[in-house]
Amino acid sequence: MALDQEFFSLDNAIGRVWDGEGALDEGAKDLIRSCLVEDGNVDRPHGEDDLDNLQLVVSACDFLGRVGRQDIHWLSEHGRQFPNAVRKFLYRTALLFHQRENGLPVEFTQPLAQFIHETKSHIATLNYDNLLYQPMIEAYVLNGYAGALVDGLTNAGFSEENLERKWGRTFGYYMHLHGSPLFVDRDGSIFKLRQGELDEDDEVVGSHIVLTHVKHKETVISASPLLTAYWDHLAKALAESEEVVLFGYSGCDRHLNALLRSRAPAAVRVVEWEGAGAQQERDAHWLDLLGKQVALVRRDNILSFMDW
Repeated sequence: MALDQEFFSLDNAIGRVWDGEGALDEGAKDLIRSCLVEDGNVDRPHGEDDLDNLQLVVSACDFLGRVGRQDIHWLSEHGRQFPNAVRKFLYRTALLFHQRENGLPVEFTQPLAQFIHETKSHIATLNYDNLLYQPMIEAYVLNGYAGALVDGLTNAGFSEENLERKWGRTFGYYMHLHGSPLFVDRDGSIFKLRQGELDEDDEVVGSHIVLTHVKHKETVISASPLLTAYWDHLAKALAESEEVVLFGYSGCDRHLNALLRSRAPAAVRVVEWEGAGAQQERDAHWLDLLGKQVALVRRDNILSFMDW
């Protein structure tokens, strides 16, 4: 958001996909509208909060699709297609955040990469773009088992065993806590697409993206072995860390807050936009969320934070 508030607005991204071609047909759009409010009198979803009922319907369709015999179906043909249509819609929305020209300034990424090389500090991300991921690849922070961090993804796909520190290795973890449109299911395994492959297959359905109401995020995470592994390793990462730095995080993820309350070290630093509110209000906000006092760093532009 410090780079481009309009482009990185989730509401704007949803609107661009909704009005675009290929993600949803009119029948699926009508069903989604009817899921949002009781009378269906709404144009489209406008953010994660609007996706509450939608996730419930998708979960119900998934459940009903698994029960019954081969000759008995609890769902209509439209109902059977609905979960994949919604997942494709969410996937295309997340994908938009990869289709940009602007990136993080090197004045920010270079010292951060150097810091990670020196300390092997863990990184956990909640966003769907690759603003940080790609620079860390280019700086060889992520470089197979030769890099400072490992995310468990190899040319053979993802395996939780890939995150095990064997043969004396001391790498840290790069954890995509809410997934990415780069992660797709193929032949029973989870693979990472290259950036250039993202637009090649219009039929890709992303099942490793947490883009839903906060009440359902844990449900989506538990359905993905990739995301489950990352959250499990986040707990391990917190246990071995001396300090946690929360950067540009609003505090809206209850799952993460609960983990930080129980597992985070005593030293927690929060870097946030100074326009979020008055100092006293924000101190109270973080104390309420995390159950501890934090070192609050406030900036007019958080990308000016260079104290790595």
